[in-house]
Amino acid sequence: MAINTEAYARLKSKLDSTGVTLVAVSKTKSEEDILALYNLGQRDFGENYVQELVKKQESLPKDIRWHFIGHLQSNKVKLIAPFVYLIHGVDSIKLLETINKEGEKNSRKIKCLLQVHIAKEETKFGFDLIEARQAITHVFVETSFSNVELCGLMGMASFTANQEEVRKELSSLKSLHEEIQHRVDVDKNSFSIVSMGMSGDYELAIDEGSTLIRVGSLLFGARG
Repeated sequence: MAINTEAYARLKSKLDSTGVTLVAVSKTKSEEDILALYNLGQRDFGENYVQELVKKQESLPKDIRWHFIGHLQSNKVKLIAPFVYLIHGVDSIKLLETINKEGEKNSRKIKCLLQVHIAKEETKFGFDLIEARQAITHVFVETSFSNVELCGLMGMASFTANQEEVRKELSSLKSLHEEIQHRVDVDKNSFSIVSMGMSGDYELAIDEGSTLIRVGSLLFGARG
């Protein structure tokens, strides 16, 4: 399926005026489609599956910034640790410890986001608000992860037509991010990312303070 160049141009024009980063969600998409967006200037791409990401990284341009946005199993961190730009879905201290260990092996500091469960929908992934506060304290106050750079928070709102509910959930993530910046000894310049907003709710997310959106179907078309 060909990429939607007009939608990409409109979206980039809007984002360039706000400073919001676009991650093009390229899971299951062909290398040809990724290259088409790359040739238009896109450099941030998001993948959900480790093996697919590794394969694409090996054959596509090396200046692509690969974001891992799916649920990451601890035993697969080693496969992406050498090159991944940002891991969005850190949902446990155990996973963070594994990322730190693999970062040390690869002599690099790996950028990560804590995933916070803000939706009313049931999910087995993500810290709740209380757990997220505890995890942040653990990372920044109680321990030292020298090969992890915790850059902010990620969350996904409920899949619902109730826009006020979506806005409330998105706002809760932004509020938590601001609370952490003010109450915990973090570098505000590095702990700066609020990753929220996808094809269906990115405009609301930007209104509520998102700094990074993850958009796929708008650019590539719906999955077949």
